[in-house]
Amino acid sequence: MPADYHKLAGLGSSIATVMFLWAIARQYFPAHVDTILTQYISRLVGLFNPYVEITFPEFSGKNGDGSGCLSRSPAYTAIQAYLSASCTDQATKLRAECEAGNTNSLNLVLDVSDEISEDFAGATFWWSSHKEATFIPLPEEQRYYRLSFHRQHHKLARVAYLRHVMDEGNRIQVSHRRPMRLYSNVSRSRYEHVAWCHMEFKHLGTFEGLAMDPVKKKEIVSDLLAFTRGKEYYTKIGRPWKRGYLLVGPHGTGKSTMVAAIANFLGYDVYDLDLSQVHDNSTLRKLLVEVSNKSILVIENIDQVTSLLSNGSKVKSPKTTDVEENIVTLSSLLSFIDGLWSARGDGGHVAVFTASDVAKLDPALIRKGRMDVHVQLGFCEFEGFRVLAKNYLGLDWHPKFELVRELLQVREMTPADVADIIMFKTIEEPIDKEKVIDDCIDNLIEALSVHL
Repeated sequence: MPADYHKLAGLGSSIATVMFLWAIARQYFPAHVDTILTQYISRLVGLFNPYVEITFPEFSGKNGDGSGCLSRSPAYTAIQAYLSASCTDQATKLRAECEAGNTNSLNLVLDVSDEISEDFAGATFWWSSHKEATFIPLPEEQRYYRLSFHRQHHKLARVAYLRHVMDEGNRIQVSHRRPMRLYSNVSRSRYEHVAWCHMEFKHLGTFEGLAMDPVKKKEIVSDLLAFTRGKEYYTKIGRPWKRGYLLVGPHGTGKSTMVAAIANFLGYDVYDLDLSQVHDNSTLRKLLVEVSNKSILVIENIDQVTSLLSNGSKVKSPKTTDVEENIVTLSSLLSFIDGLWSARGDGGHVAVFTASDVAKLDPALIRKGRMDVHVQLGFCEFEGFRVLAKNYLGLDWHPKFELVRELLQVREMTPADVADIIMFKTIEEPIDKEKVIDDCIDNLIEALSVHL
């Protein structure tokens, strides 16, 4: 605690006595009089307190119903990085955080109720960590940092010190850039708080290894490049900086690999949203607002999820909306994505929905302007086969490729099945590699020739 507080101990005791007597007397005042007097007494107490306090909550903003938070505060994360690097030697209580499955990323941060001090330009600043409980809509805890300093240093804190903390915190975050993460939402019961848990994202999928038409592949890469460079353009036209991709194709056509390729190309974290774990709109909203900027939200098999979302157990009256009834529907999902992401700061969100059958998709999902890019992933074509042959066999060409081309024109086979057939059955380098390669291609020709 600041040393000056001890000098004011007598005054503090007197104020405490006054507040105790006020707590008893206020019971006999009308409500409106109580409110007015409380405001004046708070101001009076503030006049005798020489210290200023600034609070930095972990989440900034509130939803319309007062629950949840709009977005994770960049100021909070910058302060956390700064204090972890600069001031933790003074702390007596630290909290250890690390990446899931990666203890090498252990990071020590200031724990709740602990306080540290720092001298800057001849002034002393005190940092403390706190948390408070909230029970709307579900029990959880909100964390925040509190900065205290003498009021005579108010200008120094506002003009120089806080800028120093923000700049250093942001620099530290960039220098300690963590690996990409794969987030998933989990819940063990309907009434338990649903939250994101994460692990390191290690999928090796790339556009170079994607078995699809090279022209279509180039178009997608060009679209992603334009998106990453288009923040100013989106701001200029008054639209949120986001992009939506709808990937449609049978199982085994490379939808999951394309999601990984997009993530690796952009360097974005991936949030894999399992809607079967989301029981109401409050939970859905909370999950979506915690999706960080410059990340990818993935919902797989949206054609199957659509029927799940449409069959709510509650019966809605004609005058109530999905949000009012708290039923999770496709409409509420899309509305939350559009509304919440429109209100976010930096943006850079990418939404990727996958589906197996376009005929089963809800019209609201495929209407013009909803998803920016529709990608049809079909059965393996010859150009896709050449990519697989290069990846798995190291071949640019082979005398039997022409026969494979003819068979792929009349026989449907997914890229996953083709890859499984031509892949070496052992990780060891074969003694007679040419013969093994010939056998792999012959096996594919045989599989394609069945039932012709």
